[in-house]
Amino acid sequence: MKIEQIYTGCLAHAAYYIESNGEAAIFDPLREVQPYIDRAKKDNAKIKYVFETHFHADFVSGHLDLQKKTGAQIVFGPGAKPNYEAIIAEDGQLFAIGNYKVKAIHTPGHTMESTTYLLVDDNMKEHGIITGDTLFIGDVGRPDLAQHVVADLTEEKLAGHLFDSLRNKIMPLSDDLIVYPNHGAGSACGKKMSKETTDTLGNQKNTNYALRADMTREEFIQELLTGLTTPPGYFPQNVLMNIGGYESFDEIMKQAATPLKPAEFEVAAGELEALVLDTRDAENFAEGHIPGSINIGLDGNFAPWVGELIPDLETPILLVTEIGREEEAITRLSRVGYDNTRGYLKNGFGSWKRAGLATEKINRITAEELKKLLSEQKIKVIDVRKKSEYDSEHLLDAINVPLNQINQYLDQFAKNEFFVLHCAGGYRSMIAASILQQRGWDNFSDVIDGFKAIKEAGLPVSDYVCPSTLL
Repeated sequence: MKIEQIYTGCLAHAAYYIESNGEAAIFDPLREVQPYIDRAKKDNAKIKYVFETHFHADFVSGHLDLQKKTGAQIVFGPGAKPNYEAIIAEDGQLFAIGNYKVKAIHTPGHTMESTTYLLVDDNMKEHGIITGDTLFIGDVGRPDLAQHVVADLTEEKLAGHLFDSLRNKIMPLSDDLIVYPNHGAGSACGKKMSKETTDTLGNQKNTNYALRADMTREEFIQELLTGLTTPPGYFPQNVLMNIGGYESFDEIMKQAATPLKPAEFEVAAGELEALVLDTRDAENFAEGHIPGSINIGLDGNFAPWVGELIPDLETPILLVTEIGREEEAITRLSRVGYDNTRGYLKNGFGSWKRAGLATEKINRITAEELKKLLSEQKIKVIDVRKKSEYDSEHLLDAINVPLNQINQYLDQFAKNEFFVLHCAGGYRSMIAASILQQRGWDNFSDVIDGFKAIKEAGLPVSDYVCPSTLL
């Protein structure tokens, strides 16, 4: 018997693979399914089921491709209504995987079809629970996502359902069960998830605020809803793709993995009216990039920021990446539903420079240089971190414009006076800088290493306040 947890990328998403006696099952698979197929082949196992804990909002699941390639049956919990063939489990229904049993436990709250899967091993001992977005380590799933798809499912109603699911379905289970959640720290599907990826249910009962035994329904709802921010804009679109179906990942890759020489790239950008997305790091982007391109680095929260800042999943995208990372960028875009990548710059940005085509730069300064400038004159400093980060601690007199709200607050960025941008470490502020430059701003500098360097330079900051949420 095998059970394996697979974490990948900045989404902090976990998929699960279990194998027993020649049969396998996949829980909440990512979009690219070949690794699961290869794993089963290595184990001489047939993939029998693809279990989905709910209709995901933060990524496009690989369930349909697995069904087509392996003949596996897709399983959803009670109430799910997908637009394709699937088993809709009854509450308490058992599924056999070799000598293993998987029990579907309906746990509505994060969404109405949310289901937890109880794993029973080959000795008939209850081993663990795959909780999806119902229960995380240190947190529970946010109850405000489904209302963006079904309006009358208010966050208060869903929070009430989640309270009942946790008290009546999860907490009565054995303390020694291992909890396998869908996400860890970094995901927008909860407020303050732990960086730990598994725990015992007993320890969660003792340490997770949402499982406090003496908590009333009203207290639970209030605590759960406090500190929630607007979810990323791409979430409802991903839900609809997971319900309605989508194009094969293999077809997406075939279209997207097209190398374009600089002249071809330039023509395609114009003809397609494409977004040029540069996925290199902030330092390399600042030193030189294609005019009008947007920087969202692969080595960071790439997919969530793409989802936050590119509202239309159908936007034609042309990629500039580090050489050898083209497929990674295409894959990570596709995981969150951006399936219209139309090619990438062959041999990277270096080939563009060697072709003698136009380039732009972003001006950057050190925190020590900012300190000197502020001692000489009053300069507007704009902090693009999340509000919770800013409220916790910030440079005195800095203005907070969270990156995910930049398009709504462009009036905060003057065009007739110099200003400075910063975030926590330079990743998000370079995204902001690229957006502003694309839209005509050229009167600003970005602080290298962001707030971390600002504190180290001894610039005056507010008193530290422990944040109540990581959103």
